[in-house]
Amino acid sequence: MEAFPLAPSSRYTRATIMSRIVSIQDLAAQVPSGIRLGIGGVHLSRLPVALIREVLAAGKKDFTFISWGGGLPLELFLEARAVRKLLFCFSSLDIYGLAPRFREALEKHQIEVEEWTALAMMQGLHAAHFRLPEMPFQLPAGSDLMQHGDFWRATPSVFGQGQVGQARRIDVDVLLLHAQRADRDGNVEIQGARGFDMALLGAAQKVLVTAEEIVDPGELGARLSWILPREFVTAVAHQPWGAWPTSCLPCYSTDYSELLRYMRVEQSRRKAAAVSVPAESSLPPAPAPERKEFLASVASIRTANLAPAVLRDFRIPAESAACTIDELMAVVLSREYDNQSICSVGSVSPLAMVSYLLAKKTHAPRLTIIALNGGFIDIDYHAMSLTAAEPMQMASAKACWGADETYHWYYQQGRITHEVITTAQIDHRGRTNNAWVGSGEKRLRLPGQGGMADVANLHRHFILYLARHSRERFVEAVDFSTASRGLLTDEERRAAGLPPGKVRLISDLGIFEMKHADRLFRLVSLHPGIQLEEVRDKTGGDLLVADNLAVTEPPTPEQLRQVREEIDPFGIRRLEFVPGRDRLGLIESILHAEAAMVRYVAAGRPPKSTQEKKK
Repeated sequence: MEAFPLAPSSRYTRATIMSRIVSIQDLAAQVPSGIRLGIGGVHLSRLPVALIREVLAAGKKDFTFISWGGGLPLELFLEARAVRKLLFCFSSLDIYGLAPRFREALEKHQIEVEEWTALAMMQGLHAAHFRLPEMPFQLPAGSDLMQHGDFWRATPSVFGQGQVGQARRIDVDVLLLHAQRADRDGNVEIQGARGFDMALLGAAQKVLVTAEEIVDPGELGARLSWILPREFVTAVAHQPWGAWPTSCLPCYSTDYSELLRYMRVEQSRRKAAAVSVPAESSLPPAPAPERKEFLASVASIRTANLAPAVLRDFRIPAESAACTIDELMAVVLSREYDNQSICSVGSVSPLAMVSYLLAKKTHAPRLTIIALNGGFIDIDYHAMSLTAAEPMQMASAKACWGADETYHWYYQQGRITHEVITTAQIDHRGRTNNAWVGSGEKRLRLPGQGGMADVANLHRHFILYLARHSRERFVEAVDFSTASRGLLTDEERRAAGLPPGKVRLISDLGIFEMKHADRLFRLVSLHPGIQLEEVRDKTGGDLLVADNLAVTEPPTPEQLRQVREEIDPFGIRRLEFVPGRDRLGLIESILHAEAAMVRYVAAGRPPKSTQEKKK
């Protein structure tokens, strides 16, 4: 049978079509065991889940898995015991927390690992693209990552311009990719954020694609889309819902409820000590029809649909009239930005996003926000949402880019002013640790630094936050620095072609600022109600305190109202403040409230408050 129905008007013969358009089973059959396998998509967007499941169902194993962010695809491969070696920068399950199978594999040394900085991985892939043995990159000054592994070097510049990094070539035998559309000739259209797809495509020998829709030649070219010419495509399979439970906009949004169920299954397995037992994937093969309808309706939501009256009707009310620490920190962070700021949203940073949106809505309307790890450039203001954020961001983005473009055009030129980031640990010299915590045999694997090792120096200001300040998190000295501001002083930064900037830490106890003279943090402001001795008790090592210690200015009543009612009405920022054991319950309550709102909006009804006024 043909892989799709042949349109009567088509000029193309069966032989032409079948040369590139195949079934998903035929696509998976082109993936041998033991190869270097790249995975396309980014975070919870456009991941080739259906194709991954087909490859694993065929019993393929022993892969070298190559991906900037391992995430759900890596969990599926580890579940099938199909990974021999991992090349990565970061791996988590986004708002759901640490990825359990990734953690176990690294904690028990079950696989070989190469942990790269994002810029080094990008350049390693570019080396394969350009048929070179290595490619240069800016050294991640202040990170300990380059002390490990033989896949990079620091070498003198051949032109006498100091030290440069050299990243070893990363070859990819096969890249698995999901796209919105392909035409019958095999040209492929990608819409939205592209993550590391461009770098992976350049390094790949074979590119296997699943697509939501197959169209006639000449029909590709949606708004802000990118076309991969057929010469670079090995084969395509028509696979609607091929990215589910992740998103593939504009077709459907991420199924956060299904991912919540998946995480609860994984938690149960770990509690039963059965996580290492091979089992059929806990992801079902496809969503139910009513779920498809819901996810398609979410994909069509725009900022205009979520008017303040609608948000007020469905928001999760604050538990207390008093200002909470998450609200205070969001307002404090928002004061860092102005109309000239260019703010990038890192991985799993809802508090940072709330602070950007608050500034954009109030005192900095021309602030530029870059969302989805560099994918959506200059998005408009919108209300925070788990289910509807990506559709609203993609619809308002002025450009949709990949990591290559964002790094080369923004980061490496020093144009990003802020990428506010949290970390598992930080010390008095501003060195962060997102790799390992614990001691001796009891060590917990953390998600990794993603691109933090690079951007800690590349963006103008290095602003960090800690939602739960403690001696375990603010330590005297981290054992391993995944990222820090190695280029600190104005002179060091200008010599590297970067603008001078400040280093700050905002915790739930106070504000800290780093002085260039001794490269140490000092407490410069206490939050209202916090005593100095409390900060001393909860800080490892000796606490340095500024001579003119201030008290943090609290939010105004209007700022508090806006955060609660319009900017983050479902309290998504609180996910960073609750203990891990409570996170899934909070996510469930958020999803329940958002689902009611989405169904109400999809039905075309006016806000409840408007109806009551008419009565």
